[in-house]
Amino acid sequence: MDLQLLAALVLGIATIVVLVLWTRLDAFVALLLAALVIGFVAGSPATDTLDSITSGFGATMGSIGIVIGLGVAVGKILEVSGAADALARKFVAALGRGREPWAMAGTGGLVSIPVFCDSGYVIMNPLARSIARRKGAGYVTLALALGCGMTLTHHLVPPTPGPLAVAGIIGADLGGLILAGLVFTVLLMPIVVMYARWVGPRLEPHVVPEVREAVYSSVSSPVSSSVSSAAAPSGSPAAGGDDDQVAHALGEPPTGGKPHRMTAGLASLPLLVPLLLIVANTVTTAIDRNRQGVLAGADDYEPARVAEVMSFIGSPVVALIIGILLAVYVLLPKWTTRTQVGGWLAQAAAAAGLILLITGAGGALGQVLRDSGVGDELADTISSWNLPGVLVPFLVASLVRLAQGSGTVAMITAASVSAPLVVGLGISPVAAALACCAGSMVFSYFNDSYFWVVTRFTGLDGLAAIRGWSGITTAVWLGSLPLLLIASAIL
Repeated sequence: MDLQLLAALVLGIATIVVLVLWTRLDAFVALLLAALVIGFVAGSPATDTLDSITSGFGATMGSIGIVIGLGVAVGKILEVSGAADALARKFVAALGRGREPWAMAGTGGLVSIPVFCDSGYVIMNPLARSIARRKGAGYVTLALALGCGMTLTHHLVPPTPGPLAVAGIIGADLGGLILAGLVFTVLLMPIVVMYARWVGPRLEPHVVPEVREAVYSSVSSPVSSSVSSAAAPSGSPAAGGDDDQVAHALGEPPTGGKPHRMTAGLASLPLLVPLLLIVANTVTTAIDRNRQGVLAGADDYEPARVAEVMSFIGSPVVALIIGILLAVYVLLPKWTTRTQVGGWLAQAAAAAGLILLITGAGGALGQVLRDSGVGDELADTISSWNLPGVLVPFLVASLVRLAQGSGTVAMITAASVSAPLVVGLGISPVAAALACCAGSMVFSYFNDSYFWVVTRFTGLDGLAAIRGWSGITTAVWLGSLPLLLIASAIL
């Protein structure tokens, strides 16, 4: 490989790692600076590098920015309306006694598709505590199963922002990625439950006294209540934030009339309808192409009327617009004011803002890699190795995750590096996207904010936290490796 181009790639990735770890700059600025470094070291003219950054940023935002914004908005309404809690309780009731870890892992996986896992964990953790209190044991097992169930879909299934961004950067079919991500989630779920059941009883004696008292006492003491509040992020339900107060207020109308009751069927509509529409679009198009004998990606494809209609209503933008309409007009009671809804959607937009910027910067980095020739050179080099192509984005995502902690940044960085290589690696865009997403699950530890959310709520410190949470995330990361090798051969 050309040493100058290799140096450009290495220095670019090193720039991201160093800036995120040891400076006050965030991943957005780090990705943009890395793009400049790569262009400069690769010898590209400065104006060409700037053009690549702006065009890459704009193209990525055009394809995925609206979808991320809408997805986060749907998640916010699920959160404040109590829909996420209703889904969780339905899962527990459906699976029955003795299967509580499965119920918590499944609940976490479902809730974390539209809701950020940090917020989702805060919302769902009281249910894990309630189950453990009734059983008199098993809190660590339930807490770890819940947290890692959320990790699976947070990393693997759109419309979670990270996988959405990866699909946009790599150019993977969104419906195909949803289906593949769901299959991966189902196949990896037994690892979550088995590890939680194995390590949970061993770590139960290590739960800090304050959390133990809060979980297993029938009435929480002032100390345990303060600890629970301290463990929760500001504005979260456990911290007594505004959203929690409003969400509880939604149960009773201002006039004292009939209270608003949330059923699991209603709660699932804003989540399932968009997913089903997107998947139906993918399936309908595939069937129609097969009927016409037109290969995917061919320019001479003219969709039949049904496929054309489905391509419209099953497009991610339209599907998620339908989802947000269902969330606002089905989940929220009729007495909810426009001001309240506007405030929640504004909070969702604020939460999505940094993700959007990081996603766009990832697209800019990928465009610089393409235009500078680094991508083509790396593809030619890797193609001469015996390494399976799908392992390249997987390992890049893993290394970035270990270095800086954020799974979203890791998968977006891996997608940016891998996008120019997909054709040369001989893998499909969906397989490459899965590799980016799965690789970013490895060994969550101190530099990951979700590590602190899970371990503080679970009451684990030090080595116990590493054995519990870092261990379970690494277990699903290892479990995804053979699945990726199979997927790369099939997709």
